[in-house]
Amino acid sequence: MISIIEYKVKDINLAGIGSKNIDWAKNHMPVLSLIRDRISKEKPFKGLKIAACMHITKETAVLMLTLKEGGAKIYLTASNPLSTQDDVAAALAKSGIHVYGWRGESEEDYFKNIDIVIGIEPNLVIDDGGDLIVRLHEKYPDIAKKIIGGCEETTTGVIREKALEKEGKLVFPIIAVNDALTKRLMDNRYGTGQSTIQGLLNAASVLIAGKNFVVVGYGYVGSGIAKRAKGMGARVIIVEVDPIRALEAALEGYEVMSMSKAAEIGDIFVTATGDINVIRGEHIERMRDGAILANSGHFNVEINIKDLEKLSIGKRSLNEFVEEYTLRDGRKIYLLAEGRLVNLVAAGGHPSDVMDVSFALQALSLEYILKNKDKLKPVVYVVPESIDKEVARLKLKAMNMELETLTEEQRSYLESYII
Repeated sequence: MISIIEYKVKDINLAGIGSKNIDWAKNHMPVLSLIRDRISKEKPFKGLKIAACMHITKETAVLMLTLKEGGAKIYLTASNPLSTQDDVAAALAKSGIHVYGWRGESEEDYFKNIDIVIGIEPNLVIDDGGDLIVRLHEKYPDIAKKIIGGCEETTTGVIREKALEKEGKLVFPIIAVNDALTKRLMDNRYGTGQSTIQGLLNAASVLIAGKNFVVVGYGYVGSGIAKRAKGMGARVIIVEVDPIRALEAALEGYEVMSMSKAAEIGDIFVTATGDINVIRGEHIERMRDGAILANSGHFNVEINIKDLEKLSIGKRSLNEFVEEYTLRDGRKIYLLAEGRLVNLVAAGGHPSDVMDVSFALQALSLEYILKNKDKLKPVVYVVPESIDKEVARLKLKAMNMELETLTEEQRSYLESYII
């Protein structure tokens, strides 16, 4: 049994600053506020322990405090060693959340902290990338069998958990919050699109207009990044393996080509595939002097950093977010945020307005799991359509937007085969 301590943060004295930042996020997350008002009275999570492995940001803090208001005991650890906002972690610890994480933690500490939140034997889990859920299944099967269910925030995590399901190893139900239409639209496309550009600008302060901007992967995330880069004047190039996505990109006016060809002309490269080694040594060898590499996929595996190091004769840090690699022929290649999520490492992540939708889905999905725990099987589920639409409706209301309503005549027409 793992011994439990109250919290592990960098500096508890940062709590005052963190509280102010959490208040800012809370004021820009009206949908989650409506949910908090209701569950604070109903207490659906009373007596339950929730373990979460997520980016420790001010927006995550609002979700954790919401679930606490719903009666849960919360145990939170970081889903990325470089994304934790230390002031927020301190404020959460002061607020009674058991939080374990700090910016710059080692890989060893990262997994030790995950082990701590597993050790409390949670009833429900929330994951962002699958590290918590996969570790539960691989190292703590007895604890995993007792879990009621969980939610997953990312494409990468859903892929991993579906692999567990396919192999017959998944032992509790998971709702793929990532796959909700509202989440894919606001979080993946608009949130990542904006925050990735912000991360690039914060790290490198480079002019985007006029540059050849290569986006590797044209899913919801990649399409959002491409749209924002195009809006800032870049010539956008898409690298994609899926013919339907590639066709969509071409019809949007982007150039579509292989990674080998894109490597020769690109100025800025951003990966967003969820796959491994999409930029490799063979591509780096073709790149122009001064090429910038960044990643907006969940893990730091999309850019093959080992290949980059093998091709280099020197390396130096230019600032907190930029590493300069000198190749044998003197060309310089610049890696941002150690190949980790540039929008979180070098920026503040998604705007609070965006995470309002994602985290509203998380709260309602956890509640759904509890209400239906006797019906759900150990598989990966999509978010129920009723929850997806309700979150969209509440968000529109918060934006002072008004929906049209079908007349009875229109409704009857749509339900009939007679024209």
